[in-house]
Amino acid sequence: METPAHDALPTPAQQALDALAVNAEDQAALETLAHSDVLVPVPDGAVDMEGVSDAATVALPVIEQPGGEPVVPVFTSEEEMAGLLPTVSRYRLVPLAALASQWPEDDLSLAIDGSSEHGLTLTSQGVRTLLAR
Repeated sequence: METPAHDALPTPAQQALDALAVNAEDQAALETLAHSDVLVPVPDGAVDMEGVSDAATVALPVIEQPGGEPVVPVFTSEEEMAGLLPTVSRYRLVPLAALASQWPEDDLSLAIDGSSEHGLTLTSQGVRTLLAR
């Protein structure tokens, strides 16, 4: 007998992203998102990079959006990561607030589940003010 396939239940971070898509000022959703862990992709070529195995240091993967703006993609689940970066097989699980508290001062944006319907992209100022709680 075959078991019917079930969609995975949304994570609290995904539920927060859904709430923010409806109301960008939802403080409870921002709080939930800030305290969620996200998957930070580790490029396969980063094997020998310093800091990849250091728990206090996270190498930020940067991709260019259409128009050339740099963005760091992070994800709420392995499925979301595979949807945008199917060739990346490794990641680090990082608390979003910890990532935000060390965010660079330049114009680097953060895309959370960027290819999904509940995706959210924040400017560097938005990362620091909204998520570094």
